[in-house]
Amino acid sequence: MMHLAETLTFSGRKVVAAWASLPFPARPGCLLPDALCAHPQAVPWELLSPCRERKVSGCFAQSVVLRGVGKERKPPASPLHACESTGEALQRYLHTLFPGAFSTSHVLEQPCHTQPPYPQFFSPLLTRQGFLLDKPPRYPSAAVDSIPVLAALQAAPVVRTLLRGLYKDVQKLNTRRWASFFSAGVEQDDFQEALEELQTLAQAYETGFEADESEDEADSD
Repeated sequence: MMHLAETLTFSGRKVVAAWASLPFPARPGCLLPDALCAHPQAVPWELLSPCRERKVSGCFAQSVVLRGVGKERKPPASPLHACESTGEALQRYLHTLFPGAFSTSHVLEQPCHTQPPYPQFFSPLLTRQGFLLDKPPRYPSAAVDSIPVLAALQAAPVVRTLLRGLYKDVQKLNTRRWASFFSAGVEQDDFQEALEELQTLAQAYETGFEADESEDEADSD
């Protein structure tokens, strides 16, 4: 995980955000292009990292993994359907939603297995293979055995909110009240330098929108 994050962080960035779709919303017998075309504006995943989501979408770099959704040959109904493989379809989809970003994608045929002791917290709308149903079955099925999953690590502007929040919280600390902290070997100058590096790191995730917002926050302070 650490080495993968390092490949996604450049231009002074060091932190990535995690996203996941668990399970990936696909219907029984659904092909990957069909599932992706159902979400043309945004990827159907949730932010796992403690960052407040912003209206401005996008990322600088990302690594995406999909498992458990296949692709069969049929007459192309869209550019995604014309792709030769699931990997190519996923990569084209990512380039469409995140133009200009460095994106890598990996597709695994095997789904994520969810047999015990995996917790069964799934909706009754899921089949045993983790695919979505239009309505709950008349007779409840057995536990979900596996699910398709979409997950990603992103170097994205959403990380800025996490870093700025951490910076503001640490900045409010009255270090004079924490004598034991500095008696452990941390110098006041080192502490201040680390605080400034944290602020610089947050600035590395700014886009034009965030830069304007930072100036407004500085003026309000």
